[in-house]
Formats: sequence, structure tokens, C-alpha cells
Amino acid sequence: MEDMIPEALQGVHFGNSIAAWLAAGAAALAVWVILPAAKAFALRRLSKSAAAAEPDSWQSAVLQLTRRTGFLFLIVVGFYAGAVILTLPAAIETALRWAFVIVAFAQAAVWLDRLVAVITEWRVRQTDAAAASARNAVSLIRFLGRVAVWSVALLLMFSNLGIDVTALVAWLGVGGIAVALAAQNVLGDLFASLAIILDKPFEVGDFIIVGDKMGTVERIGIKTTRIRSLTGEQLVVANADLLGSRVHNYKRMNERRAVFSIGVTYETPADKVDQLPGLLREIVESQDRVRFDRAHFKSFGDSALIFEIVYWVLIPDYNAYMDIQQAINLQILRRFEALGVEFAYPTQTVHLHPATAGGA
Repeated sequence: MEDMIPEALQGVHFGNSIAAWLAAGAAALAVWVILPAAKAFALRRLSKSAAAAEPDSWQSAVLQLTRRTGFLFLIVVGFYAGAVILTLPAAIETALRWAFVIVAFAQAAVWLDRLVAVITEWRVRQTDAAAASARNAVSLIRFLGRVAVWSVALLLMFSNLGIDVTALVAWLGVGGIAVALAAQNVLGDLFASLAIILDKPFEVGDFIIVGDKMGTVERIGIKTTRIRSLTGEQLVVANADLLGSRVHNYKRMNERRAVFSIGVTYETPADKVDQLPGLLREIVESQDRVRFDRAHFKSFGDSALIFEIVYWVLIPDYNAYMDIQQAINLQILRRFEALGVEFAYPTQTVHLHPATAGGA
């Protein structure tokens, strides 16, 4: 093999032949030329593909990762590729290996950091959340993701450099537990905010009832949610409390079930009582945007014969429901008056008996 190398290239310089130095230089130069050229080519192709695709496409994600490929990373890879061919002093080899490990893990962390941000942006855009809430969620997830990614990258970097990270991991674990215990309420609200933004049990503008509180959601913050109550004041509720409660979201109601009862007097003849369910059905079905369910002579009350009527309003608007109920009540009043049926009201009959002859 050595006979095939020209004699001029067989001299040894700094422990390596001229041929080895030339091969190392060629390897480094090839890396410095090929990788930047491949990056530029990929950027051109991906830019065209991403422009024609959806904003949340894989082309867009790969394009952003390619843009985050650093020039320093390419330079160090080129030096390392050339150094592999050479026989170098231990100190220089160690320095080059350390530089490669540091730059490689840093570049991997940059890619992962950007990937977390891209996925987070996609997920938040799919929630159709309010702009302020979406920005809060993106900022928080990016921060937590960045801390996690760079923490793992640094630990792996130190481990590959021969540094014992056992004590550091233990210290981080103890420190993390201490911080979590000290700020458990704040952290609970932070994670509850993420759950609300991403899972969407309610959104800004929704009318909700939580326990005995009700109102319209005005803002979903990182720690609290602001609700404008029906009486005008603003309710500030911790996100963790909201997430742990049963939330009635009336904004997402497609139909409204209405149930009401009326009572007529016991003096109402049986044949008229028999007519009333059909009459009530006719009154309800005469309304627009209503689906009749049932009307029954339900029970004998203390001072009335009780009828129960159930129907569905086909739109969720509360004002529309009240307009329909008012129209139904007015028709019932007129039709019962024409039929000679009287509404019952609480009455009490007192029977007086004369005193007996031998009474005191």
C-alpha cells in the first residue's frame, strides 16, 4: 500500500504522513462543502413545499428545524471528521472530542427545543382559543419544554464528557421536590391553565356555572380565570379550582329542555281534565323553534290538580326561550279562560262543628 503513495507524500509531519494530512483536509473540506450545500438545497425545496402546504404540515416543521442547524455545528463536524483520520496527541484528541460532544448535544437541544415549540403552536392553533390565552399557553409550554430539553442535554453532555452526574442528578431531584412543595399551589394553577387551554372545557365568551357562581368567561390567565357575573362584578377563580369542579357550559348547549307545571282547581270536571293534555300539546306545538315532548296530568296536589309539560327549544339562546315560554303562558291563560278552567291557588277549608249539648 505504501508503494502506491508517491514518495513526496510519505514524509511524517507531527506524527502523520502528508497523505494522511491531505486525506484529513479533504474529509473536512468535503463536510464543509457538502453539508452547507445540502442545507441550502433542503431550505429551497422545503420553502416551496411549506408555502404550498398547510401551516401545520410536516414540511413546515422540517423547514424550521433545518433553519436551526448552526454554522458552528457544521464547522466542528468537519474538523472532527478530519481528525478521525489522523493520529493526534491525546490532549488534542480529547479537546476535539469534547468540542464535538458539546456542539452535537447543543445542536440536538436546539432542534428539540424548536420541535416542542412547533408542536405546541400547532396544538394551540387547533384549540381556537382567545389570542391572550393562546399566548400564555405557548409561553408556558415553551418555557417548561426548554427547561426540560436543556436539562437533559446538559446531563447527557456532562456524562459523555466523563463527568460524574450522579450527585448533580440527586441535587436537581431534591431541589425540584423542594420547589414543587413550596410552590405546589402555583404549579397546580399553571398546569390547570394548560389543561383548560388545550382541553377546552370552556373558552372566552362562554357562559358557565361553577357551583353557585355563574357568569361569562372574560379571560383565561396562567393562574386564574376571570368571570363576569350576572350581577356585574368580576369573579376571579383559581384555575385548579375550576378544573376540579363540575362546570356547566351553557354556550355549548344545542337545545334547551324546558319543564314547567300548572295546577287547576279540584272543581274542574273530569272531562275537561281529560282534554287538557291535548290542549297543552296544541299550545306548545303552535310555537316556532320548539319540539313538544309530553304533557301529563301528573299528580294530585294539596290544593290543585298538577299538570307537567316538557318541551325542547331548538336554539340555546336564553332570551328566545323566555319569549317562547311567555307566549305559551299567555295562550294557556286565554285558552283555559275560554274553556272555563280555573287555575288553583293555595286554599284552606275550615269546617266548624257546633258544640255538643253536654259540652263545657
